[in-house]
Amino acid sequence: MLILTVRTDKPEAEVGLFNNEKELAYKKWQAHKQLSETIHKKIDSLLEQQSSEWGDIAGVVAYSGPGSFTGLRIGISLVNALGESQGIPIVGATGDNWINQGLEKLKLGKNDKIIIPDYGRPARTTSPRK
Repeated sequence: MLILTVRTDKPEAEVGLFNNEKELAYKKWQAHKQLSETIHKKIDSLLEQQSSEWGDIAGVVAYSGPGSFTGLRIGISLVNALGESQGIPIVGATGDNWINQGLEKLKLGKNDKIIIPDYGRPARTTSPRK
C-alpha cells in the first residue's frame, strides 16, 4: 500500500512515500514562497523514483499543525483534494512522531475525510479594502 506523507508547516517542506511503515523515498526542500509551485513537482519526482503514479497512492498522512497559516493551507488543501478526487483515506497527525501516528491511523482503517489545519492560534485576516 503506497502512502504519501506531506508536511508544509514551515519553510522547509517535506514529502515522503511509504509502503506500509517502510520509507521508500523522502524529500525535504526550502519551499518558502514557492511551495504551491514546487510541491506537485516534488511528489511527481518521488513517484517517478518508485515507478509509480498519482493513482497508485492508497492513502495520505498530513502534518496538520500547528504551524504557518499559508504553508498548512497549501499542503492540507492538496491532501484534501487528493483524498476527495481519488477516493482514498487521508489522516492528519501532529507532534514529532506524526508520520508513525498517521501510518497507524491508516492501518486501523481511519479516514478523516477532511483535515482541518491547526494554526496554533486564530488566523490573522485583514479587512477588505474599499
